[in-house]
Amino acid sequence: MSLELEDVTGTGDVFEDFLFVFRRCLAKYLDIGEDMNVPDDFTASELQTGKWWRHLLAGGIAGAFSRTCTAPLDRLKVFLQVNPTRENMGSCLARMISEGGITGLWRGNGINVIKIAPESAIKFAAYEQIKRLILGERQNQPLQLYERFIAGATAGGFSQTVIYPLEVLKTRLALRKTGQYNGILDATRKIYAREGLRCFYKGYIPNILGIIPYAGIDLATYETLKKKYIHRYSTQNEQPGMLLLLACGSVSCTLGQVCSYPLALVRTRLQAQENAAKVAEGTMQGVLKDIVQREGFRGLYRGITPNFIKVIPAVSISYVVYEYAARSLGVNMT
Repeated sequence: MSLELEDVTGTGDVFEDFLFVFRRCLAKYLDIGEDMNVPDDFTASELQTGKWWRHLLAGGIAGAFSRTCTAPLDRLKVFLQVNPTRENMGSCLARMISEGGITGLWRGNGINVIKIAPESAIKFAAYEQIKRLILGERQNQPLQLYERFIAGATAGGFSQTVIYPLEVLKTRLALRKTGQYNGILDATRKIYAREGLRCFYKGYIPNILGIIPYAGIDLATYETLKKKYIHRYSTQNEQPGMLLLLACGSVSCTLGQVCSYPLALVRTRLQAQENAAKVAEGTMQGVLKDIVQREGFRGLYRGITPNFIKVIPAVSISYVVYEYAARSLGVNMT
């Protein structure tokens, strides 16, 4: 993902380019299947010169670093999501430290970092192919809003299908007790022996369904807010200022998150189930019904607070690390 203020979007407006970067970072660290945001568009020049892979690599390094720094908040979120009681963040954090020590707060982070590279590469490759199919004879032209949504959602769904077993492993490793598994390979072997191959796709349906409300609401809300401002307040159809664009981007990403979060919660609950599901509680509908009955409507948003708390430090760290990584890879920062 490009963080320099060059013409990334092709609009010639550095404010628009900055917002493009901001929204991608913000979406990346809101929990919608970890990284379900619509993939980035690269210019024809970036694709021809190979600059795109430097952007992806720098983004992967920045993502790995920021996820590692915010891993305790991510694990806290997972614990709150799967805990049906009304335990608050403080007591849950204390219990985590008591059981596994300070280093235990980073359980599951290793595989979270490992999956960044394949997920980004698969999503980018799929997005470029789908774009070509949609554009047809209109190559080198920008996608319309609905076309970008279709291409992004399809590419995101494909990449998530391929790497989803790593998502399940991440959840299991984050929830594991001391001594339960001796690393990623040991966890994979034991989980497969106990629950079979299907276990690695628990929660897959709500995970994929989460792409639709998030990507659709994010894109549509941002474009709607921006156009309404221009129509109502701009005298000569000029673009709104950077602060307003940031506000529109924040609102659109947050609204998409709020609408899709219950599906993320259901996904995590299903991933955490260690026994083969043979009853209603092992289905998406069964988990939803159980949450509402036991915890009420608010239960659908358990864990959302640490998820929001981690966004600001994660995005900030990602910005800084990306800039240094991009410079090291020869990407000119302007």
